[in-house]
Amino acid sequence: MTVTTTASRAARILSRPIAINGLTVPNRIAMAPMTRMFSPGGVPGEDVRSYYARRAAAGVGLIVTEGTYVGHESAGGSDRVPRFHGEEQLAGWAKVAADVHEAGGTIVPQLWHIGMVRQEGEQPFPEAPAVGPSGLVTAGAEPTGKAMTQQDLDDVIAAFAESAAAAERIGFDGVEIHGAHGYLVDQFLWAGTNRRTDSYGGDPVSRARFAAEIVAAVRAAVSADFPVIFRYSQWKQQDYTARLAESPAELESILAPLAAAGVDAFHASTRRYWEPEFDGSDLNLAGWTKKLTGKTTISVGSVGLDGDFMGAFQGQGSQVSGIDNLLDRLEADEFDLVAVGRALLQDPEWAAKVLADRFEELKPYDAAALKTLS
Repeated sequence: MTVTTTASRAARILSRPIAINGLTVPNRIAMAPMTRMFSPGGVPGEDVRSYYARRAAAGVGLIVTEGTYVGHESAGGSDRVPRFHGEEQLAGWAKVAADVHEAGGTIVPQLWHIGMVRQEGEQPFPEAPAVGPSGLVTAGAEPTGKAMTQQDLDDVIAAFAESAAAAERIGFDGVEIHGAHGYLVDQFLWAGTNRRTDSYGGDPVSRARFAAEIVAAVRAAVSADFPVIFRYSQWKQQDYTARLAESPAELESILAPLAAAGVDAFHASTRRYWEPEFDGSDLNLAGWTKKLTGKTTISVGSVGLDGDFMGAFQGQGSQVSGIDNLLDRLEADEFDLVAVGRALLQDPEWAAKVLADRFEELKPYDAAALKTLS
Protein backbone atom coordinates (compact mmCIF):
# COMPACT_ATOMS: atom_id res chain seq x y z
CA MET A 1 0.00 0.00 0.00
CA THR A 2 2.86 2.39 0.80
CA VAL A 3 4.45 1.86 -2.63
CA THR A 4 1.16 2.57 -4.40
CA THR A 5 0.60 5.76 -2.40
CA THR A 6 4.13 6.99 -3.02
CA ALA A 7 3.99 6.18 -6.70
CA SER A 8 0.67 7.92 -7.21
CA ARG A 9 1.99 10.99 -5.44
CA ALA A 10 5.20 10.90 -7.51
CA ALA A 11 3.28 10.91 -10.76
CA ARG A 12 1.14 13.83 -9.60
CA ILE A 13 4.02 15.99 -8.38
CA LEU A 14 6.56 15.23 -11.10
CA SER A 15 4.18 15.44 -14.07
CA ARG A 16 3.50 19.18 -13.73
CA PRO A 17 4.80 21.35 -16.61
CA ILE A 18 7.00 24.36 -15.81
CA ALA A 19 8.13 27.40 -17.77
CA ILE A 20 11.75 28.55 -17.92
CA ASN A 21 11.57 31.90 -19.69
CA GLY A 22 10.05 31.08 -23.11
CA LEU A 23 10.43 27.30 -22.77
CA THR A 24 7.77 25.01 -21.35
CA VAL A 25 9.28 21.86 -19.89
CA PRO A 26 6.64 19.09 -19.88
CA ASN A 27 7.48 17.80 -16.40
CA ARG A 28 9.81 18.32 -13.43
CA ILE A 29 12.40 15.68 -14.37
CA ALA A 30 15.70 16.76 -15.92
CA MET A 31 18.65 14.69 -16.99
CA ALA A 32 21.84 15.83 -15.26
CA PRO A 33 24.92 16.49 -17.44
CA MET A 34 27.34 13.56 -17.31
CA THR A 35 30.67 13.47 -19.14
CA ARG A 36 30.89 10.41 -21.42
CA MET A 37 33.84 11.03 -23.81
CA PHE A 38 32.09 9.11 -26.60
CA SER A 39 32.48 11.74 -29.34
CA PRO A 40 35.67 11.15 -31.36
CA GLY A 41 36.91 14.40 -32.84
CA GLY A 42 34.41 16.22 -30.67
CA VAL A 43 31.58 15.19 -33.01
CA PRO A 44 28.42 13.66 -31.51
CA GLY A 45 27.40 10.67 -33.62
CA GLU A 46 24.49 8.27 -33.94
CA ASP A 47 25.14 6.72 -30.52
CA VAL A 48 24.94 10.14 -28.85
CA ARG A 49 21.67 10.85 -30.64
CA SER A 50 20.25 7.56 -29.46
CA TYR A 51 21.52 8.06 -25.90
CA TYR A 52 19.64 11.32 -25.39
CA ALA A 53 16.56 10.55 -27.50
CA ARG A 54 16.02 7.28 -25.65
CA ARG A 55 15.72 9.10 -22.33
CA ALA A 56 13.50 11.84 -23.76
CA ALA A 57 11.18 9.20 -25.19
CA ALA A 58 10.97 7.63 -21.74
CA GLY A 59 9.65 10.80 -20.14
CA VAL A 60 12.58 13.06 -19.21
CA GLY A 61 11.26 16.59 -19.61
CA LEU A 62 14.58 18.45 -19.92
CA ILE A 63 17.87 17.01 -21.17
CA VAL A 64 21.03 18.83 -20.12
CA THR A 65 23.83 17.46 -22.28
CA GLU A 66 27.25 16.44 -21.11
CA GLY A 67 29.73 19.29 -20.94
CA THR A 68 30.71 20.59 -24.40
CA TYR A 69 33.81 22.67 -25.05
CA VAL A 70 33.30 26.25 -26.17
CA GLY A 71 35.41 27.48 -29.06
CA HIS A 72 38.61 28.58 -27.36
CA GLU A 73 41.95 26.79 -27.50
CA SER A 74 42.16 26.60 -23.70
CA ALA A 75 38.66 25.18 -23.16
CA GLY A 76 39.82 21.56 -23.06
CA GLY A 77 41.93 19.16 -25.05
CA SER A 78 40.29 15.73 -24.93
CA ASP A 79 39.62 14.45 -28.43
CA ARG A 80 36.56 12.52 -27.22
CA VAL A 81 34.69 15.29 -25.40
CA PRO A 82 32.14 16.93 -27.72
CA ARG A 83 32.66 20.50 -28.88
CA PHE A 84 29.95 23.07 -29.34
CA HIS A 85 31.70 24.82 -32.21
CA GLY A 86 32.79 23.79 -35.69
CA GLU A 87 30.68 22.89 -38.71
CA GLU A 88 30.79 19.12 -38.32
CA GLN A 89 30.31 19.24 -34.56
CA LEU A 90 27.29 21.57 -34.74
CA ALA A 91 25.74 19.50 -37.54
CA GLY A 92 25.95 16.50 -35.21
CA TRP A 93 24.37 18.43 -32.36
CA ALA A 94 21.54 19.66 -34.60
CA LYS A 95 20.60 16.03 -35.22
CA VAL A 96 20.70 15.33 -31.47
CA ALA A 97 18.30 18.21 -30.78
CA ALA A 98 15.95 17.13 -33.57
CA ASP A 99 15.81 13.55 -32.24
CA VAL A 100 15.11 14.70 -28.68
CA HIS A 101 12.30 16.95 -29.92
CA GLU A 102 10.83 14.14 -31.98
CA ALA A 103 10.85 12.01 -28.84
CA GLY A 104 8.89 14.68 -26.95
CA GLY A 105 11.66 16.22 -24.85
CA THR A 106 13.49 19.51 -24.57
CA ILE A 107 17.27 19.90 -24.59
CA VAL A 108 20.00 22.40 -23.69
CA PRO A 109 23.77 22.00 -24.18
CA GLN A 110 26.06 22.55 -21.23
CA LEU A 111 28.78 24.98 -22.30
CA TRP A 112 32.12 24.22 -20.63
CA HIS A 113 35.65 25.45 -20.11
CA ILE A 114 37.71 23.23 -17.82
CA GLY A 115 40.24 25.84 -16.68
CA MET A 116 43.00 24.57 -14.41
CA VAL A 117 41.49 21.19 -13.51
CA ARG A 118 43.56 19.41 -16.14
CA GLN A 119 46.61 19.91 -13.92
CA GLU A 120 45.28 17.36 -11.44
CA GLY A 121 46.76 13.85 -11.34
CA GLU A 122 47.60 12.55 -14.80
CA GLN A 123 46.77 15.79 -16.61
CA PRO A 124 44.15 14.33 -18.95
CA PHE A 125 44.22 17.33 -21.28
CA PRO A 126 47.95 18.07 -21.79
CA GLU A 127 47.51 19.56 -25.26
CA ALA A 128 45.26 22.40 -24.05
CA PRO A 129 46.93 25.36 -22.31
CA ALA A 130 46.10 25.58 -18.61
CA VAL A 131 44.58 28.94 -17.66
CA GLY A 132 42.64 30.25 -14.71
CA PRO A 133 42.07 33.35 -12.62
CA SER A 134 45.41 32.93 -10.84
CA GLY A 135 46.95 29.80 -12.35
CA LEU A 136 45.98 27.72 -9.28
CA VAL A 137 44.42 24.26 -9.27
CA THR A 138 43.21 24.42 -5.68
CA ALA A 139 43.49 26.42 -2.48
CA GLY A 140 47.00 26.54 -1.03
CA ALA A 141 48.65 25.25 -4.19
CA GLU A 142 51.48 26.86 -6.10
CA PRO A 143 50.61 28.31 -9.53
CA THR A 144 51.01 25.70 -12.27
CA GLY A 145 49.21 27.53 -15.07
CA LYS A 146 48.69 30.95 -16.55
CA ALA A 147 46.73 33.74 -14.89
CA MET A 148 44.33 35.03 -17.52
CA THR A 149 44.86 38.44 -19.05
CA GLN A 150 42.01 40.78 -19.95
CA GLN A 151 42.32 39.63 -23.55
CA ASP A 152 42.03 36.01 -22.42
CA LEU A 153 38.90 36.86 -20.44
CA ASP A 154 37.33 38.73 -23.34
CA ASP A 155 38.08 35.88 -25.76
CA VAL A 156 36.59 33.21 -23.50
CA ILE A 157 33.50 35.32 -22.84
CA ALA A 158 33.05 35.70 -26.60
CA ALA A 159 33.44 31.94 -27.07
CA PHE A 160 30.61 31.23 -24.64
CA ALA A 161 28.39 33.77 -26.42
CA GLU A 162 29.19 32.30 -29.83
CA SER A 163 28.32 28.77 -28.69
CA ALA A 164 25.07 30.01 -27.16
CA ALA A 165 24.08 31.74 -30.39
CA ALA A 166 24.89 28.53 -32.26
CA ALA A 167 22.68 26.54 -29.90
CA GLU A 168 19.68 28.71 -30.69
CA ARG A 169 20.48 28.69 -34.40
CA ILE A 170 20.58 24.88 -34.68
CA GLY A 171 17.40 24.27 -32.71
CA PHE A 172 18.26 23.83 -29.03
CA ASP A 173 15.83 25.04 -26.36
CA GLY A 174 18.28 26.99 -24.20
CA VAL A 175 21.81 26.74 -22.83
CA GLU A 176 23.43 25.88 -19.53
CA ILE A 177 26.68 27.59 -18.48
CA HIS A 178 28.93 25.27 -16.46
CA GLY A 179 29.98 27.30 -13.44
CA ALA A 180 30.45 24.40 -11.02
CA HIS A 181 32.83 21.70 -9.72
CA GLY A 182 36.08 23.64 -9.81
CA TYR A 183 36.21 24.31 -13.56
CA LEU A 184 37.10 27.70 -15.04
CA VAL A 185 34.05 29.78 -14.17
CA ASP A 186 33.94 28.27 -10.69
CA GLN A 187 37.64 28.97 -10.23
CA PHE A 188 36.78 32.66 -10.41
CA LEU A 189 33.87 32.29 -7.97
CA TRP A 190 35.94 30.39 -5.39
CA ALA A 191 38.28 32.40 -3.17
CA GLY A 192 40.57 29.37 -2.95
CA THR A 193 41.61 29.66 -6.60
CA ASN A 194 40.92 33.34 -7.27
CA ARG A 195 43.76 35.43 -5.83
CA ARG A 196 43.41 38.29 -8.29
CA THR A 197 43.79 41.86 -7.12
CA ASP A 198 42.01 43.46 -10.08
CA SER A 199 38.25 43.90 -10.52
CA TYR A 200 37.78 40.13 -11.02
CA GLY A 201 39.05 39.16 -7.56
CA GLY A 202 38.56 40.04 -3.92
CA ASP A 203 35.06 40.09 -2.44
CA PRO A 204 32.29 37.73 -3.60
CA VAL A 205 30.74 40.29 -5.95
CA SER A 206 34.06 40.90 -7.68
CA ARG A 207 34.74 37.17 -7.93
CA ALA A 208 31.36 36.80 -9.62
CA ARG A 209 32.16 39.42 -12.25
CA PHE A 210 33.63 37.03 -14.84
CA ALA A 211 30.63 34.69 -14.56
CA ALA A 212 28.22 37.63 -14.77
CA GLU A 213 29.97 38.93 -17.89
CA ILE A 214 29.64 35.51 -19.52
CA VAL A 215 25.94 35.44 -18.65
CA ALA A 216 25.42 38.95 -20.01
CA ALA A 217 27.24 38.13 -23.24
CA VAL A 218 25.22 34.95 -23.68
CA ARG A 219 22.01 36.83 -22.94
CA ALA A 220 22.87 39.42 -25.57
CA ALA A 221 23.71 36.76 -28.16
CA VAL A 222 20.36 34.95 -28.00
CA SER A 223 16.69 35.88 -28.16
CA ALA A 224 15.07 37.45 -25.11
CA ASP A 225 12.93 34.37 -24.44
CA PHE A 226 15.76 31.84 -24.92
CA PRO A 227 16.52 30.25 -21.52
CA VAL A 228 19.91 30.71 -19.88
CA ILE A 229 20.66 28.27 -17.06
CA PHE A 230 23.66 28.58 -14.74
CA ARG A 231 25.05 25.56 -12.89
CA TYR A 232 27.09 26.10 -9.77
CA SER A 233 28.22 24.19 -6.70
CA GLN A 234 29.87 24.66 -3.34
CA TRP A 235 32.04 21.50 -3.67
CA LYS A 236 34.88 21.14 -6.16
CA GLN A 237 36.33 17.98 -7.62
CA GLN A 238 39.65 19.23 -6.26
CA ASP A 239 38.11 19.67 -2.77
CA TYR A 240 34.78 18.14 -1.77
CA THR A 241 34.64 20.30 1.38
CA ALA A 242 35.14 23.62 -0.43
CA ARG A 243 32.47 26.29 -0.14
CA LEU A 244 31.75 29.44 -2.10
CA ALA A 245 29.60 30.80 0.70
CA GLU A 246 29.41 30.18 4.43
CA SER A 247 26.11 31.99 4.91
CA PRO A 248 22.95 32.86 2.96
CA ALA A 249 24.06 36.49 2.81
CA GLU A 250 27.36 35.54 1.22
CA LEU A 251 25.60 33.25 -1.25
CA GLU A 252 23.21 36.04 -2.20
CA SER A 253 26.12 38.37 -2.94
CA ILE A 254 27.40 35.82 -5.48
CA LEU A 255 24.08 34.91 -7.07
CA ALA A 256 22.54 38.38 -7.32
CA PRO A 257 24.92 39.65 -10.03
CA LEU A 258 24.30 36.48 -12.06
CA ALA A 259 20.54 36.84 -11.79
CA ALA A 260 20.79 40.50 -12.78
CA ALA A 261 22.96 39.60 -15.78
CA GLY A 262 20.26 37.37 -17.23
CA VAL A 263 20.15 33.91 -15.62
CA ASP A 264 16.68 32.40 -15.98
CA ALA A 265 17.30 29.30 -13.86
CA PHE A 266 19.98 28.08 -11.47
CA HIS A 267 21.11 24.45 -11.37
CA ALA A 268 22.46 23.98 -7.84
CA SER A 269 24.75 20.95 -7.78
CA THR A 270 25.15 19.00 -4.54
CA ARG A 271 26.38 15.49 -3.79
CA ARG A 272 23.27 14.66 -1.73
CA TYR A 273 20.12 16.68 -2.41
CA TRP A 274 18.63 15.97 1.03
CA GLU A 275 21.35 17.69 3.04
CA PRO A 276 20.68 21.19 4.43
CA GLU A 277 23.05 23.85 3.14
CA PHE A 278 23.29 26.17 6.13
CA ASP A 279 22.71 25.75 9.86
CA GLY A 280 19.26 26.62 11.13
CA SER A 281 17.30 25.61 8.02
CA ASP A 282 16.39 22.41 6.20
CA LEU A 283 16.66 24.11 2.80
CA ASN A 284 19.17 22.55 0.44
CA LEU A 285 21.36 24.58 -1.92
CA ALA A 286 18.65 24.79 -4.60
CA GLY A 287 16.12 25.81 -1.97
CA TRP A 288 18.30 28.66 -0.75
CA THR A 289 18.98 29.68 -4.35
CA LYS A 290 15.27 30.02 -5.07
CA LYS A 291 14.63 31.87 -1.82
CA LEU A 292 17.46 34.35 -2.43
CA THR A 293 16.97 35.00 -6.16
CA GLY A 294 13.35 34.15 -6.92
CA LYS A 295 14.56 32.29 -10.00
CA THR A 296 13.58 28.83 -11.17
CA THR A 297 15.89 26.26 -9.58
CA ILE A 298 17.00 22.72 -10.36
CA SER A 299 18.17 20.43 -7.55
CA VAL A 300 20.46 17.43 -8.04
CA GLY A 301 22.46 14.92 -6.02
CA SER A 302 22.07 11.14 -5.69
CA VAL A 303 18.37 11.14 -6.60
CA GLY A 304 16.83 7.67 -6.34
CA LEU A 305 20.03 6.01 -5.07
CA ASP A 306 21.40 5.27 -1.60
CA GLY A 307 25.01 6.37 -2.17
CA ASP A 308 26.43 9.59 -3.56
CA PHE A 309 28.02 9.69 -6.98
CA MET A 310 31.61 9.95 -5.78
CA GLY A 311 31.46 6.26 -4.92
CA ALA A 312 31.01 5.51 -8.60
CA PHE A 313 34.58 6.67 -9.27
CA GLN A 314 35.78 4.22 -6.63
CA GLY A 315 33.97 1.29 -8.22
CA GLN A 316 30.99 1.35 -5.88
CA GLY A 317 27.41 0.66 -6.92
CA SER A 318 24.26 2.08 -5.34
CA GLN A 319 20.90 0.56 -4.52
CA VAL A 320 17.54 2.10 -5.39
CA SER A 321 16.18 4.36 -2.67
CA GLY A 322 12.86 6.07 -2.12
CA ILE A 323 12.07 9.61 -3.21
CA ASP A 324 9.58 10.67 -0.52
CA ASN A 325 11.93 13.37 0.75
CA LEU A 326 12.35 14.68 -2.78
CA LEU A 327 8.60 14.78 -3.32
CA ASP A 328 8.08 16.60 -0.03
CA ARG A 329 10.49 19.30 -1.13
CA LEU A 330 9.01 19.64 -4.63
CA GLU A 331 5.48 19.80 -3.24
CA ALA A 332 6.58 22.54 -0.85
CA ASP A 333 8.10 24.46 -3.81
CA GLU A 334 11.55 24.42 -2.21
CA PHE A 335 12.86 24.04 -5.77
CA ASP A 336 11.24 23.51 -9.16
CA LEU A 337 12.90 20.63 -11.03
CA VAL A 338 15.09 17.72 -10.11
CA ALA A 339 18.02 16.54 -12.22
CA VAL A 340 18.69 12.80 -12.21
CA GLY A 341 22.15 11.49 -13.01
CA ARG A 342 23.33 7.93 -12.35
CA ALA A 343 19.82 6.53 -11.98
CA LEU A 344 19.07 7.69 -15.54
CA LEU A 345 22.45 6.57 -16.79
CA GLN A 346 21.81 3.06 -15.48
CA ASP A 347 18.13 2.95 -16.40
CA PRO A 348 16.99 4.99 -19.43
CA GLU A 349 13.39 4.18 -18.47
CA TRP A 350 13.72 5.70 -14.97
CA ALA A 351 11.36 8.62 -15.62
CA ALA A 352 8.76 6.47 -17.35
CA LYS A 353 8.80 3.97 -14.48
CA VAL A 354 8.45 6.64 -11.82
CA LEU A 355 5.70 8.51 -13.66
CA ALA A 356 3.80 5.26 -14.36
CA ASP A 357 3.99 3.89 -10.79
CA ARG A 358 6.50 1.15 -11.69
CA PHE A 359 8.90 1.67 -8.78
CA GLU A 360 9.47 -2.05 -8.38
CA GLU A 361 11.13 -2.12 -11.84
CA LEU A 362 13.82 0.47 -11.05
CA LYS A 363 17.39 -0.78 -11.38
CA PRO A 364 20.30 -0.29 -8.96
CA TYR A 365 23.37 1.52 -10.22
CA ASP A 366 26.25 -0.68 -11.36
CA ALA A 367 29.48 1.32 -11.30
CA ALA A 368 31.28 -1.31 -13.37
CA ALA A 369 29.02 -0.44 -16.29
CA LEU A 370 29.79 3.30 -16.15
CA LYS A 371 31.54 3.48 -19.53
CA THR A 372 29.32 1.05 -21.39
CA LEU A 373 25.80 2.21 -20.62
CA SER A 374 24.00 3.84 -23.56
